[in-house]
Amino acid sequence: MKVILTRELKGKGGEGDVVDVAQGFADNYLLPQGIAIKATPGNLKQLEQRMHKIKQREAARLATADDVKNALDGKNVIIVAKVGEDGQLFGSVTPAMISEALQEQHEIEIDRKKIDLNKPIKQAGEHLVSISIYREVKAELTVIVKSEKQVAEEAAAAAAEAAAAAAAAEAEAVEEAVEVAEVVAEVVEEAAE
Repeated sequence: MKVILTRELKGKGGEGDVVDVAQGFADNYLLPQGIAIKATPGNLKQLEQRMHKIKQREAARLATADDVKNALDGKNVIIVAKVGEDGQLFGSVTPAMISEALQEQHEIEIDRKKIDLNKPIKQAGEHLVSISIYREVKAELTVIVKSEKQVAEEAAAAAAEAAAAAAAAEAEAVEEAVEVAEVVAEVVEEAAE
């Protein structure tokens, strides 16, 4: 059965495409959900008239998808998980976790269904993940899975480094104050003579 798609249908086409599908698929899913309309001569004529607007919307969607792709490509997302001694996760990293981490760390909202894990992430370390943004527009993202212990150690090291920097700055300030006091003492001594 030939139908005209009213919006994107993964694996079949996009808005305005005339596709051939099984009768049952059209009658039971596409038509009731409003995803497609029957390809009658009248509907095909209306489609020709609307094709210009459909192409404009498609161009806008592709431009938006390219912007999102450029924002995502090369980004790293850190996910903290419980990890065993051998680097094996207790459970796995899900697309929902990656989507949530993207929102928190980079303020980029991606639907979890668009995140393609080639295989489940069950090991700590770096993993390359593909994100299908729109049709053939895809972005590559690096997911870094760290153990809770590793994150705690890194936080402690960063805190120790910050404390050492603060102590060094304080020591430098004391040293400068001593130098200023010595200069003031010299000036007072010279003025007294």
